Amino acid sequence: MNFIFDLDQTLLDFHATEYKALGIVLDSNGLSFSDEIYQAFKKYNKSLWLELEKGTISRTELFSKRFQYVLDLCDGDTSFLDPLTINDNFIKTMSVNGILMEGAGDFIKKLKENIPDARIYIASNGATVNAMGRIASTGLDQYIDDVFISEDLGVAKPDPVFFDICLERIGEPKKYCIMIGNSLTSDMLGAQNASMDSVWFMPSGNVEETMTRYDINYCAASFDELYDVLENWANEKRT
Repeated sequence: MNFIFDLDQTLLDFHATEYKALGIVLDSNGLSFSDEIYQAFKKYNKSLWLELEKGTISRTELFSKRFQYVLDLCDGDTSFLDPLTINDNFIKTMSVNGILMEGAGDFIKKLKENIPDARIYIASNGATVNAMGRIASTGLDQYIDDVFISEDLGVAKPDPVFFDICLERIGEPKKYCIMIGNSLTSDMLGAQNASMDSVWFMPSGNVEETMTRYDINYCAASFDELYDVLENWANEKRT
């Protein structure tokens, strides 16, 4: 059974790592940092990733825009700073400061040990050095069979080509694969585009309407619920 997990806000606490890394990088360059700056960065960064998913900007444009925006917000001399250099430092800093979502480590270990033939994959739209570093820094890598990152694949979720590449590397029929993630626009839409089973993790809002819209098979609001969903799904696939 093949469990394909989104990484950020599904297994790793991206926002906690992001906050820590942004503070380190700005401080090291003599710039101000505050909760307000982080919240502004977070909001703008999210809008840029949505544009990337739509194909309206490139990764380089995303990285440059988000840190030019932040530099404009900070107190301090930014005249000598290059947004892409700051972005590289930010990604490197994040890569050694991975933080697991509470309960994620025990959940993955249980899944790997208790479900026969469980294979665990990561499917992320993040930067490679960032994703791989954070996975390793949390010890999550010991349970993972393969990692699919958009920067390496040259295509991002929700594009069905992303999932075609994943399925080719997994080497099993898609009926034995299930996508688990928190994002509707990349994870759930991606699974829908690929005609793959899906679990919406940490759902909110009008859940029933959203599940219908994105053709979502299951939802789970905790790791305990998620384990039960995946165990039952795996058992059904064996019958």
